[in-house]
Amino acid sequence: MPRHSHAYSNGHASYGPGPSNTFSISPHRFQPRTQPALRWRRQIIIKICLMAGISAVILLLIFPSFRLILLPSIGMSSFLSDDSHIPTIRHYDLSNVQGSARGWEKEERILMCVPLRDAEPHLPMFFSHMRNFTYPHHLIDLAFLVSDSKDNTLPLLVDYLEKLQADPDPHQHFGEISVIEKDFGQKVQQDVENRHGFAAQASRRKTMAQARNWLLSATLRPYHSWVYWRDADVETAPPTILEDLMRHNKDIIVPNVWRPLPDWLGGEQPYDLNSWQESETALALADTLDEDAVIVEGYAEYATWRPHLAYLRDPYGDPDVEMDIDGVGGVSILAKAKVFRAGVHFPAFSFEKHAETEGFGKMAKRMKFSVVGLPHYTIWHLYEPSADDLKHMERMEEERLAKEAAEKEEAEKKKKMQESWSSPRDQWEQDKKAIDAALKEKEEKLGGGEEGPHVHVGDDEAAAPKVGLKAGGGGNSDA
Repeated sequence: MPRHSHAYSNGHASYGPGPSNTFSISPHRFQPRTQPALRWRRQIIIKICLMAGISAVILLLIFPSFRLILLPSIGMSSFLSDDSHIPTIRHYDLSNVQGSARGWEKEERILMCVPLRDAEPHLPMFFSHMRNFTYPHHLIDLAFLVSDSKDNTLPLLVDYLEKLQADPDPHQHFGEISVIEKDFGQKVQQDVENRHGFAAQASRRKTMAQARNWLLSATLRPYHSWVYWRDADVETAPPTILEDLMRHNKDIIVPNVWRPLPDWLGGEQPYDLNSWQESETALALADTLDEDAVIVEGYAEYATWRPHLAYLRDPYGDPDVEMDIDGVGGVSILAKAKVFRAGVHFPAFSFEKHAETEGFGKMAKRMKFSVVGLPHYTIWHLYEPSADDLKHMERMEEERLAKEAAEKEEAEKKKKMQESWSSPRDQWEQDKKAIDAALKEKEEKLGGGEEGPHVHVGDDEAAAPKVGLKAGGGGNSDA
């Protein structure tokens, strides 16, 4: 008897054929699942998705880093902008603040940095320049650092800023304004002799570099495209200077800086000698100096023989002509903010034997940024007389007063001589009048009238002949 009676030896089922010659299957073994089973599975899936969504939202709200990972992966990077529900979260795309040649059209913001020390006399002039800027004022953020001042720079600065922001003309209002106080122990006096004396240059430049770095690090924002450094004692500059420099689209650019002089000193003079091209002589000199030494331009102690931007000026030259430079002067610098974000700063130490703005230029060149100057685009620094100039001016004033006194004395002497010694003709006229007066007086005394004396003389002469005739006639008759 076969072991499995329900199957044949060839593998076919042993179920007997039904009436229609088909195999029958028990209906209770292979029926479709009921509707409640499918509904239960669907609900489980919905619950799992809902819990995953809630978890993702919670993670996005609590962990911003998770947001940066998740949203770009699912093509939702647009939601990385400022969170409207959490105002303390900000997102910045630094690729949008690289700086361009026409930043005013793209509303690129500028951070204007101004270090101040004992600048009270210069603030009125400085704010008059600011009011004249043609770059949209609302796109310019102001940053001031007041340090080591002994005058009223800070209260006067605040007063000018309040008046500026309260101006009835809304186009005069600037953007964000920061006023920072920080002393650095600068002991060098602000007079020309001390400030520009050779002995004080190294320490002074290093301290100034610290001040610039403090100001920049405290005020540079992610939305700034440009940084403009400006001294407060610039006397004359075009109101379009920001656009003029920006149009060159360079990483760092500076104008030429001169200063006016009195006529007896030549009328004008190059001022900022810190913008220059490197020379082989200067490189050889740097190799001979100590590690902490700082080379400064314009002093006989360091003969660098560098081509200076200032000395290449042509008053009638094209103001757009560019010159590649290595050192940078600090009177007026326009730089792209990305330069500072990349790590370039003002070294407060000897960097390649330079510090502050000149070291800034050298560092930027080392990091492959473009650094140029405009030899024929000139702004004018305020003239500050040196001690020798003041002494010379005192001597000139004494000579002027002495000359005026001598001229006055000479004029008085001449006047007296004219009064005491009149001309001969005048004297003759006076003598003639005196003689005529004397004759007239004498005639009047002799007998009156103008014809009196002549009439009496005629009568005597007429009487004499009459007497003679009478005697002769008598003799003739006798005869």
